[in-house]
This record gives sequence, structure tokens and C-alpha cells, in this order.
Amino acid sequence: MKRKQPKAKSKRAVKPAKAASKAKPKAKPAKAKAKAKPKAKPAKAKARAKPAKPAKKAKATKAKAKKPGKNWVKFVEDHGVVLASARGPVPSVAEAIAGEPIIGSWWSHPKAQVIFDALSSIDDSEDIRCFKLIDGKITFVHRRHWPALAKLADAGVFGHERVASIVQEHMPTGEHRNVTTAYPDWVPEEVATAAAALTLDDARAQLGSWVS
Repeated sequence: MKRKQPKAKSKRAVKPAKAASKAKPKAKPAKAKAKAKPKAKPAKAKARAKPAKPAKKAKATKAKAKKPGKNWVKFVEDHGVVLASARGPVPSVAEAIAGEPIIGSWWSHPKAQVIFDALSSIDDSEDIRCFKLIDGKITFVHRRHWPALAKLADAGVFGHERVASIVQEHMPTGEHRNVTTAYPDWVPEEVATAAAALTLDDARAQLGSWVS
């Protein structure tokens, strides 16, 4: 018997391979770039800066510095002979400070402290001496008139008690006392020499018409 040829195994129909996954849809063309915004207009130039104002001066502190007072030693030097506070034929320191005649004691005047300070500065000056020269009242005489004073004292025009030098000393207790130096013990040698060279008329003229 003829051997039957074996039947060829039917080949399963090979299913066509699945089509590759669907291709991704083509990317849509990118949208045109957003229209560029119009360039910003150049900013307007800023107004020129005003020059800075100078810094204000610092306000004065409440405690204002005291203004220097008048030089009362110079006041005596200018006039030569002055009274401390009494009224008389020569200027008065107290009334010059007060700017008016003082009725009663200057201690009760509103400017009493200024008067006190002025008289103290005058009394402390080495160029000024204090006497009870005019009407027995405290009188200041500047150094430039000492020779005339000595000349008239030597001639007897002034009694020696009128030209005795008075110096006020400050005590440790705060009190004051007057120390009197008799004439001519306080007269420096150069003053005595200058006095001897003066005439009485010159001496009177230097001190003024109040001399009697």
C-alpha cells in the first residue's frame, strides 16, 4: 500500500501583524509666536532733581550760652574815676548797668546780681584801687590817675583819709571784710616818681572838674 503522505499541517493563517500603533498625529504646527509687544516707549526723562536744600541749622539748645557781659574794668579805665553806686560828679557803675537812676539800695534792683558781679570784677583788678574819695563814697580810680591822686594828696588838696586804699578780702566763711592801707603805704615807687613830675594844675586837669 502506498503510504499516504502525511498531510501537510495546515498552517494557520498568520494574521497580519497589527499595524504598529497608530502613529501619533503629527504635531500641529506651533502657533505663531505671540506678536511681540510693542516696545515700551522710552520713559520720559525725570525732571532734574532740585538741588538739595542746605541743611537747617541745628536749633539752639534750650540752655543758651550766656553772652559775655560788658567789661566793667574797661569802663573804669575809660573814665578814670567812677563811683561804685552813689550819685555824684562822675559816672556810677551801678547806674550804668541799670540804665536808669537807682532809688534806694541797688541790692533791690532787678539787675542787682549783674551790679554785684561788676563791682567784684573791678575790685579784683590790679589796675584799679578803691577809695572813699568823693563825698566819702566808694570810688574807683584807675592806675593811670594814681600819680595825679598822689600829687594832690601830697599838696594837701585831698586829706590822707580820702586816699587810703580799701581792699575787700573774701574770708573762708564766705564773708567779706575791708582791709584799709593808709596813704602813702600803697603807692608804688614808679607812681611816686610820676607824681613828683606833675604840677598841681596837671593833676587837677587829669582828675576833672570835681576836684575841690
